Amino acid sequence: MTMQCARPFPLGATLDKHGCNFSIHAPKKASLSLAIFDQDNGYQSYPLTEEYAGVRYTYLENIKPGTRYGYVLEVDDELYYLADPYAKALDSALHYIPPFDAQKSFELAKCVVTEDTFDWQGVEKPCRPLDDVILFETHVKGVSNLNPDIESQYRGRYLGLVSEAMLRFYREQNINTLQLLPITACMHEPHLLSNDMVNYWGYNPYVFMAPDPRYADQDAINELKTAIRELHRNNIEVIMDVVYNHTAEGGEGGPVFNLKALDDEYYIKHGEHFANFTGCGNTLDLAYQPSLNLVMDTLRHWVSEYKIDGFRFDLAATLGREGDNFNRNSAFFKAVAQDPVLKQVKLIAEPWDIGPNGYQVGNFPFGWNECNDRLRDITRSFWRGDQGYLKEFATRLMGSRDLYSAACWPFRMTVNYITYHDGFCMQDLVSYKHKHNEANGEQNRDGHGDNRSHNYGVEGPTDNSTIIAKREKQKRNFMASLLFSFGIPHILTADLLSHTQQGNNNAYCQDNELSWLSWEMTPRKEAFKQWVAEMVVARQEYMVPFIQAFSGERRNNNRIYWRRVNGEIMQHDDWNRLSSVALHMGIDEAGDELFYCINQTKAPARFTLPDETEQEWVMICHTDHHNVHQTIDHKQVLIAPESMAIFYHSTTSDA
Repeated sequence: MTMQCARPFPLGATLDKHGCNFSIHAPKKASLSLAIFDQDNGYQSYPLTEEYAGVRYTYLENIKPGTRYGYVLEVDDELYYLADPYAKALDSALHYIPPFDAQKSFELAKCVVTEDTFDWQGVEKPCRPLDDVILFETHVKGVSNLNPDIESQYRGRYLGLVSEAMLRFYREQNINTLQLLPITACMHEPHLLSNDMVNYWGYNPYVFMAPDPRYADQDAINELKTAIRELHRNNIEVIMDVVYNHTAEGGEGGPVFNLKALDDEYYIKHGEHFANFTGCGNTLDLAYQPSLNLVMDTLRHWVSEYKIDGFRFDLAATLGREGDNFNRNSAFFKAVAQDPVLKQVKLIAEPWDIGPNGYQVGNFPFGWNECNDRLRDITRSFWRGDQGYLKEFATRLMGSRDLYSAACWPFRMTVNYITYHDGFCMQDLVSYKHKHNEANGEQNRDGHGDNRSHNYGVEGPTDNSTIIAKREKQKRNFMASLLFSFGIPHILTADLLSHTQQGNNNAYCQDNELSWLSWEMTPRKEAFKQWVAEMVVARQEYMVPFIQAFSGERRNNNRIYWRRVNGEIMQHDDWNRLSSVALHMGIDEAGDELFYCINQTKAPARFTLPDETEQEWVMICHTDHHNVHQTIDHKQVLIAPESMAIFYHSTTSDA
């Protein structure tokens, strides 16, 4: 042991050519010891004799990459194995048989000493502009586990993401950004383990730096880095869904994995009780410096070591809490804003939690993009035929500027979505009126009750061609509304394949065919998949220039008209009595134009096309059928019931 080499920072296990420095934040834990494990799971303990500002540390010579380690501490008169909160790798997937106790703690996956020797082969990050991004939310296992065109050893794995079959799919669907559900090491909740189930989504973090071994064939670090490198090589960005609002330790009576035993100030507490602003038993306190350090260090790790392009923060309102109160100027937001690494990546907030004043949509700082549940709810209600939503639907379509000023676009712009991992997928949104979560084992009490969905006559699957046609049209209505709204679109990759979860709107514990995407295509599914791919191209070609023109200093140089079907300008009272409306937009004083025909009624509507300059309009989207890019050579167009069409005029072609 070379004590003069020991140092308190960085925290975690840090290799050099002679050995390894081990450092852990554990104030007032003098009895804490380092454990080095052998192949038989026996261990030798080493005292952490050095201490600085609550950090205990030591240096061991001759430690090599792959060494398995952890910490040992007496808790309530019993000796527990504790995982290093800064562990960069685990030697196996996480699991135990409840109830958890001190003896079972030593059976958990061990931390692994690592070194960064990965070859990035000179591949650079795509650095895609925000206004060009379309987020495709993807589960690492679910997206490839049933794909027969992928080699069996790669299905459901990190490397499955970059199999030739998946890369071909990304190209066909014009996917430019993957938003991965959590891939950090996840421990499953005790009630799931008791029922032989797992947290499939991964929203229960055990440690924050280690990639989950359950998606690896052999080496999670190198396989995940390989996947990211190859996605970048194919010009696809990777956004990580991260969970910093709570940990897998739960509340009172929950298991002890590390933070609870190391420092009881890691979590927000009310006296002896854990604040539960997350619904998961505990709430991480980022107003506490060591907690903030842990989050910031791990975020930088993912960017620096894995070249992650950005993060989506689960229940992000928690990150701005100072005790019970949310503060948009909290330490976390300021730390991110000044960080030379993190301020260069994309930051997406789920802007709420279940704590006091937890709904913070529109209240995050500059540089943050927020998930916008208002567009989701209003768009669902509008196309379901609910009355009274036209005005707000128009507001959401135009980028929710009541919440996000166009002056700050694209650096503070809405993330629009119709479906997310939680809630109905799109096929179920148009096939089920009620949630069906019985398989979760909670008597269908879990999951959101206000889905704003419809079955159009039959609950679930049907052979009725009329109902099927209506469902397909509604799916196109949703996708068109999403892709041609101002903002950053978020799409479930599952929706591209018309995946169904059989009415389950909370499939967090369904690690089976209910969640895994089926790659068995039908003509109906193939038609929708191809239509969405074409609409993504249409958005990038036609809509993105409008987003750029309507952002920042240029925003007031453009034309916006809301018109009646006959072409006249909408009046104030029209918003309360009409169900068919046209949106006419133009870039600058005489630039390119878009014209939206929106017909919510159950009857056809004849729209008058603008012809002030004898414009030639090209149809770029029509949700009543799959045919697009038709030239319109007349002044009026008939739009089918409950559908929308979008037309484009280029001033360049006039010249």
